[in-house]
Amino acid sequence: MTQFHATTIFAIMHKGKCAMAGDGQVTFGNAVVMKHTARKVRKLFNGKVLAGFAGSVADAFTLFEMFEGKLEEFNGHLQRAAVELAKEWRSDKVLRRLEAMLIVMNEKHLLLISGTGEVIEPDDGILAIGSGGNYALSAGRALKRFAGDHMSAKEIAESSLKIAGEICVYTNENIIVEEL
Repeated sequence: MTQFHATTIFAIMHKGKCAMAGDGQVTFGNAVVMKHTARKVRKLFNGKVLAGFAGSVADAFTLFEMFEGKLEEFNGHLQRAAVELAKEWRSDKVLRRLEAMLIVMNEKHLLLISGTGEVIEPDDGILAIGSGGNYALSAGRALKRFAGDHMSAKEIAESSLKIAGEICVYTNENIIVEEL
């Protein structure tokens, strides 16, 4: 899968709760930070679904709108909406050029959606994307495994992003956390 820079999105399902965190950095090219407080994680479908993006901002907004439309079309069925979005994204000549990835979740499912047609549900209830994604993923797995009894999903999500922000130059510590 393509690696997208200038953001980190982390999502976790833990102890019956769901949380998604994203940093606020928007980078222009590889050298200039243009914004520190972007909101890359949001609630959709009457607050029942969380979605976060990594990649081109304009492309991500297009995908947010399309995904929300699919949620409405399929009456909030997350998996069906994700599969239909991935099929359309992959098969449409214009949409195929969109450079972004999405993580979406509700209280039962956590999914990664990509433009190459993947819809992936992780085995461990944790996903991360973006340039700091692997750092946040590693931190989140360790926190869930070793401190999970003492931390909530929201606390693990926020801590994972903070750790990624200490390592990844494309991730800052202006963190937005949403939870279900």
